[in-house]
Amino acid sequence: MAPHSDHPGEQAADDPVKLLAIRDTPLSVDEVFRAVGDEAAGGTALFVGTVRNHDGGADVDELEYSCHPSAEAEMRRIAEKVAADYPVRALAAVHRVGNLRIGDLAVVVAVACPHRGEAFEACRKLIDDLKHEVPIWKHQRFSDGTEEWVGAC
Repeated sequence: MAPHSDHPGEQAADDPVKLLAIRDTPLSVDEVFRAVGDEAAGGTALFVGTVRNHDGGADVDELEYSCHPSAEAEMRRIAEKVAADYPVRALAAVHRVGNLRIGDLAVVVAVACPHRGEAFEACRKLIDDLKHEVPIWKHQRFSDGTEEWVGAC
């Protein structure tokens, strides 16, 4: 039996970016999970970001996400970098824009790799870089009538 690193399934896929989108409609965990299905992947890591009811000690009533027209292109750049740095078999990321309520899905990302450790690391890198580098802004409205803008960049 050949060492596992020589098997094609242990390598990154030629075109691992399966789904990238920014949408103004509700997101689906199932859609993202299906998009990264790969028979050579032994580990799939999925992250779901939801709208929480508080931030910085204040009660949040609702929020709105907006983005720059370059946001999807930035998502692609980040996804391709993650795929180049890890043995990614499949990768997907979707982010919501518009008005969201408490509990709504704001972002869903998934990465499938040959092994679980790689999948966890690549998924963490993907969501962290998306949050820090993609020009998506959050406008939070608090219960006390105040509001704040939070930017990714």
